[in-house]
Amino acid sequence: MAGARRAGGISKRCECRDPETGRRLAGKCPDLEKRAHGRFRLIQELPPGEDGKRRRFERTGYATAKDAQADLDKIRACLDLAGDEEDWLRRVGDLLAVVQKERREIPDPTEVSRKLGVGVPLDGRMTVGEWLDTWLAGKKTRATTNHGYASHIRVHLRPHLGHLRLDRLTIGNLEDMFNAIDDRNEVVVAENAARRDQEARCRLDRPGAPKAKDRARLAEERAKLAAMEPYRKVTGKASQQAIRRTLRTALNAAIARQLITFNPASFVELEAAGRPRPQLWTPERVERWAETGEVPGSVMVWTPEQFGAFLDAAEGERLYSLFHVIGFRGLRRGEAVGQGWEDVSLDGGLLTVSTEIVVDGWTPVETVPKTAGSVGTISLDTETVQVLREHRAQQLRERLAAGPKWTETGKVWTTATGGWLHPDTVTKTFQRIRARVPGLPPINVRDLRHVAATILHAAGADLHTIKETLRHSTIKLTSDTYTSLLREVDRAHAEAAVLIVPRAKRRAAE
Repeated sequence: MAGARRAGGISKRCECRDPETGRRLAGKCPDLEKRAHGRFRLIQELPPGEDGKRRRFERTGYATAKDAQADLDKIRACLDLAGDEEDWLRRVGDLLAVVQKERREIPDPTEVSRKLGVGVPLDGRMTVGEWLDTWLAGKKTRATTNHGYASHIRVHLRPHLGHLRLDRLTIGNLEDMFNAIDDRNEVVVAENAARRDQEARCRLDRPGAPKAKDRARLAEERAKLAAMEPYRKVTGKASQQAIRRTLRTALNAAIARQLITFNPASFVELEAAGRPRPQLWTPERVERWAETGEVPGSVMVWTPEQFGAFLDAAEGERLYSLFHVIGFRGLRRGEAVGQGWEDVSLDGGLLTVSTEIVVDGWTPVETVPKTAGSVGTISLDTETVQVLREHRAQQLRERLAAGPKWTETGKVWTTATGGWLHPDTVTKTFQRIRARVPGLPPINVRDLRHVAATILHAAGADLHTIKETLRHSTIKLTSDTYTSLLREVDRAHAEAAVLIVPRAKRRAAE
């Protein structure tokens, strides 16, 4: 680049033009002999473009040589930043070529220096989408966390904000995005309801094959159903808060790189999102579900009787012991499939959670639990210890049957040949078993943690014990979110409260 720095300089020339043609007068200007006549200009050779052709920066109209030299020094300082890096030289050359063409102010070398090493456009016109891609590519967080970031960017942030300039993003832009999300939610709710009504029209009032008079109607109704949108989920308030957190984190990183000075995601107002409260599958709710197929809440919890019915149906399945441990001891799905035998003491009745297997896209990834509080040791009751002993004997039989095909992973729950158990296999097996139990309402695998909390509470455990078993960060989280109060427990407490108050007259009447 030393040669390029020498290929340039300051000169002076006449800028007068013919009023009719607009062409420069050059040597024909009558004022050439005047000493003060003319304007200063600068010329600087630029690095070749991608096509290999020579380029140069030229600007004229300076009143003094000092002004022209100041700009020439800024141009050369920008070129010096690139050193001998060909890619950097080309990027700086591209920037200066655009600056000349659009007659923009010559950029400050310090600003160019900040952007060079980040891999972002140097012209200050980076879009939100370009920055989000750059930011995500450099994230060193957990794969599953990055996967969540990528989903927010792909589904929401890029479609709504990606085309906007990063340095011009405003609170109003974000409000427009979240308003659009709310508008879509209303459409989704209405279309889901319409589909549910249409499915009801497609059901037969009587069992057996449809009568001839009903066939044409059913065919028409089913054709309408096939043309409707499938069921979709709304983007709830908690999800919107998570989208805002992703954007806020990305924009804070842009501020740290001095690409912007203001983070609108820190100031846009959203409706607060509370954690969904678990609801118990009471007889009334089960009856309603059986009639309409509607699930009353996003987090549903089985009663002990319902959980027992599931365990009875699951007994004899390869993963029976896994569902038993999750339902009684509150392990998360990823913690269960990542549990190693080295962290289980059957003689001591202890289980330590120290690793988990999560899914990045579809690929299982072994990692430590997301929070330090999730790591911990919990006690095992005698029945659970016996269930695990039986499972271990079963696993040893599978190992002998697999022979050389066995893969030693050391996990408690594995495939039939010892490999990692995919978390989705757990979910599909759980739903398959649940579906074959008549009248058993639906819950998710993760809701078995709520079942564990509810059973512990019904057995008399206090909130602190439940918090330690589920390894929560605060007792408030346990109380507000994870504990569904059983009707039987609530009634027992109510009866006990009445008996505390001494009554002479009423007791005598009884």
